[in-house]
Amino acid sequence: MPPKALILRTAGINCDLETEFAFTSAGALAERVHVNRLIEAPALLDGYQILCVPGGFSYGDDLGAGRVLAAQLVVHLRDRLRRFIDDGKLALGICNGFQVLVKTGLLPGPVDEKLGTVPSLSDQFAQTVTVTYNDSGRFEDRWVHLRSDSDHCIFLEKGEIVTLPIAHGEGKVIPTDAAHLDALRHLGRIALRYVGPDGADLPPFPFNPNGSIDAIAGLTDSTGRVFGLMPHPERYLSGLQHPAWTRQLKGPAAEGDGMRVFKRAVKYFK
Repeated sequence: MPPKALILRTAGINCDLETEFAFTSAGALAERVHVNRLIEAPALLDGYQILCVPGGFSYGDDLGAGRVLAAQLVVHLRDRLRRFIDDGKLALGICNGFQVLVKTGLLPGPVDEKLGTVPSLSDQFAQTVTVTYNDSGRFEDRWVHLRSDSDHCIFLEKGEIVTLPIAHGEGKVIPTDAAHLDALRHLGRIALRYVGPDGADLPPFPFNPNGSIDAIAGLTDSTGRVFGLMPHPERYLSGLQHPAWTRQLKGPAAEGDGMRVFKRAVKYFK
């Protein structure tokens, strides 16, 4: 039986259809569910194996990107979300969805107190990283190169280089402090980094399109089953979606790099 993916939607979310198509193409049974429906009947979440918060501008980002939806999830669904993750299921946040997961505290999650560098967090939903305005002061819409740097994120393979589009005005990832950044590095919570076209580390703008600290483009939690990223994998499922597809040797029939994210989520349950 294919895994079931819940694509969360609400006012301002505008990538839910593309994300539903991506999961369906990868072999999942995907369904879009409004957050109000989930709040009214939290037990609905138990019927799914994958939760995805897609991109867009939830509630217009009026109080900050993803903040209102994050507050709804924490206030109304925190126990169900915690159970969902503890049961071995997957959560994915894309762009605005990444901002939401960061502001719920699910990403990057509490840091292991045994490191001795960062205070232990007793609250799983305490926010320890923020995502704020791009250094450029404007909305950035471009293609970027990314490298997977985590050895335990089930959506990625460590060391792989992928190309994906970004489209955001608030994508700069900032950990709480230098000690917390060091802990994220040590624990492999930094799942994706922006790199230059030659794979160079800490690339300048526009290769790091938002000025994100340590070129962070995506984070994972301690389990590797909660993953969020600023780029849009659902916008690169086919070679035809790349702006240079006519010049690529793989041709238009090639699979886009973004499809890997969704296929690995489905494969995890097989």
